Amino acid sequence: MKKLKLYLETSVWNFYFADDAPERKEITLKFFSRISKDEYDIFISDIVLQEIEKACDEKKHLLLEIIGRFNSKKLVIDDEVMSLARRYIAEGVLQQGSIDDAIHAAVATVSEMDALISWNLRHLANLTKMNMINGVNLKAGYHKRLELITPMEVSDAEI
Repeated sequence: MKKLKLYLETSVWNFYFADDAPERKEITLKFFSRISKDEYDIFISDIVLQEIEKACDEKKHLLLEIIGRFNSKKLVIDDEVMSLARRYIAEGVLQQGSIDDAIHAAVATVSEMDALISWNLRHLANLTKMNMINGVNLKAGYHKRLELITPMEVSDAEI
């Protein structure tokens, strides 16, 4: 069976170390245990790395180390991705201040990921946003549906 291609946005990596949110951390660690068994192909982009750069040095080091340990592949943010991200904002799917979230969704769409994995329930991993993003995608000529889900929905559904 073909492995799922999963784009992991920054919040997923952050919750690997989230001692202040033990339930989400536990779910995230369970999700990463599935990744360590080579059950999925995982991807990031430069926007993940740019967001990590904003963290304090200690956390930045931990996050970059874990990204390297799990051999995540890097997707390219090109003009096509940026155009789609701007379209999400122009059509009111995401606000101007959420350009990073728009880029996450756009790079996952253009790269034909099976799912975008996120703990960002407000802007990404919720049914309303998923339907709105996929609506824009269809109008823009992208026919593969992008699932926007949490690590819990991946790891719990398949155990």
